[in-house]
Amino acid sequence: MNPNELDHLYRIAEAIGDGQVVDWEGEARARPELTSYLDELRMLETMGAATAAVSPGTDHVAEVSTMGKLEERVRTALAERYRIQRVLGRGAMAVVFLAEDPRHGRVVAIKVFDPRKASSVEPERFLREIAIVARLQHPHIVPLFDSGSEKGLLWFAMPYVEGETLRVLLARHRQLPLDDAVRFATELAEALDVAHRAGVVHRDLKPENVLLSSGHALLADFGIARLFRESQTATLTSPGTSLGTPNYMSPEQVLADPAAIGPPSDQYALACLLYEMLVGEPPFAGRTSDVVQHHLTTKPPRASALRPGLHPALDAVIAKGMAKSPADRYASAGELAAAARAAAAGR
Repeated sequence: MNPNELDHLYRIAEAIGDGQVVDWEGEARARPELTSYLDELRMLETMGAATAAVSPGTDHVAEVSTMGKLEERVRTALAERYRIQRVLGRGAMAVVFLAEDPRHGRVVAIKVFDPRKASSVEPERFLREIAIVARLQHPHIVPLFDSGSEKGLLWFAMPYVEGETLRVLLARHRQLPLDDAVRFATELAEALDVAHRAGVVHRDLKPENVLLSSGHALLADFGIARLFRESQTATLTSPGTSLGTPNYMSPEQVLADPAAIGPPSDQYALACLLYEMLVGEPPFAGRTSDVVQHHLTTKPPRASALRPGLHPALDAVIAKGMAKSPADRYASAGELAAAARAAAAGR
């Protein structure tokens, strides 16, 4: 197995861990030489009881982490407040459970951070940041109901939203109608501006963190957001550590520059997301090392060149939102969305 094939399998395993939809038939047609490995990954996904990861130093699925023990820990730790029903999804940092809140007669989603990944996080700092995020109130922000650090587990509870993620919608349709793409971008921009005014930067805007309900976009998972007004020693994340998802990561996030990361970083991700909704793929895709280098040095492709009928003015909007320097972007996410609406209308 060559390095490119191994990298491809690794990215599929990461997608499974993030709860993304994998086009298995398409993968098998495109990569027939990887059929046996794809079958194994698909089996792990179907089992719903494990998270698979391909070790970079091997040519096979090398690690399977059973989540059963964590689920039992969560059931025990939260037994007095919630009735855990089942796992909703898994990501690189956390597991989300569907649960019943008998005290308030409602169904909730509880995100529990992997104890191995969160071992260096001080519970007091985690709860302080979550408390600030919980004060965010906006129709396009998924609110937080509750949080805690019981028995070594860091977690927070939010409403269970009926619907699907933007990732699932994109996997089904690839390109969205222009009006839908601009409307979703506008709703997300409104949510981001509210958070930014409260001193909160999301830092990980991506299709998996956008929930769609009744035709509207809701921004979720401020759990890894950091307060850009706090000092570096009082944040959930450590300076010098890149935080975000490579396809949507701003240059300052790639460089892990704490002083530079702020609201414009979210705006950069929003521009990437708008491009993907219009074109059907992120501005930069491929090996992670190549993607991050593109974010640092390459101008974004022109969406109008890849989707006939798009007004070229949208290219300028995306290019400004994805400017390499935060100072060269729009003054706010709302301004980017307003410019996108004007461009879509041909103004």
